[in-house]
Amino acid sequence: MSETIYIDAENQILGRLASHVAKMLLNGYKVVIFNAEKTVLSGNKQRIIEKFKRRLSRRTIKNPEKLGHRNPRTPDGILRRSIRGMLPYKKYRGRTAYKRLRVYCGQIELPEKVKPVRFEDADLSRLGNGYVYLEEICKLFGWKG
Repeated sequence: MSETIYIDAENQILGRLASHVAKMLLNGYKVVIFNAEKTVLSGNKQRIIEKFKRRLSRRTIKNPEKLGHRNPRTPDGILRRSIRGMLPYKKYRGRTAYKRLRVYCGQIELPEKVKPVRFEDADLSRLGNGYVYLEEICKLFGWKG
């Protein structure tokens, strides 16, 4: 059984956090992430909203009424999907690594004597004033968290 690592995603940059977690998963660790809604996306808020709108409004050519693949709208789903994008998901190694990942919104009860991990290079203090919380984006697109 592999070691479990608990990660607090509060005020962490989404992409940098995802790359660290993907490396840990590929190295055989089990990873539990909590406070997914408090993760930060860097950039202009309006530009990020437009990007999500474009992503959610895709239709198929054959049947314009029917959506193609479903994109996640919840903070934990978006975080899981961004980590999956950094794994070799179509290979056995990537799929088994992805199965070792758990992502939760909100605080969870940690086991005794476990201190959650935070990544210094993924901290919000690195950014200037251009960022938006994942919670804000998800609430605009129907998340009721």
